[in-house]
Amino acid sequence: MGSAGVQIVCVALGVLGLIGGIVCCAIPRWKVSSFTGQNIVTAQETEEGLWMTCVVQSTGQQQCKSYESLLILPSDLQAARAMTIISCMVTSLAILILFAGADFTTCVENEDIKPKISLVAGIALLVSGLLLIIPVSWSAHNVISNFYNPLVAQKMELGTCIFIGWAAGVLLILAGGLLMCFSRAKSGSSGGTAKYYGNSASAPAANKNYV
Repeated sequence: MGSAGVQIVCVALGVLGLIGGIVCCAIPRWKVSSFTGQNIVTAQETEEGLWMTCVVQSTGQQQCKSYESLLILPSDLQAARAMTIISCMVTSLAILILFAGADFTTCVENEDIKPKISLVAGIALLVSGLLLIIPVSWSAHNVISNFYNPLVAQKMELGTCIFIGWAAGVLLILAGGLLMCFSRAKSGSSGGTAKYYGNSASAPAANKNYV
């Protein structure tokens, strides 16, 4: 697969990762209520996200309420808000940079600079993937720890956004790694053509004196 083909694949992976990050940021399904042990009440289900908490009735009705203050949120949720938003912004910027320096576009005509631009886009995608995986893994660790803690009355389980965040982060890291591997400067593309002249080069001029 050529460099242009790899870049097209990386663009697709980056777009999928960006969609996954937006879903994680918008949908309130980071934590869902568990119905194991003594929690046998299934009339309603509690869902918690980055911006609001929702209660879903067994009839299908859903009521959501935004968090009243940022200061009352746990540290993992506060960090998840910031890191998820930054991840989406960095991913969007990386995709635009990749389009500018890709081989299948003509935004940049200098062929020597294109590999460097793709390398910058690959690093940005790699960083955005880490920024998405870290808060998701942090929240998952807290959910699992509280689930096995006997002092916690209300048990919560991993929500759908946790798994979407893991998948999106892996896609972004994969895209960044591919770009970093294939974004190498072309050998001989920047070298000039040197011309060497020997003593014989002046022979035609010298022969004119004898004519």
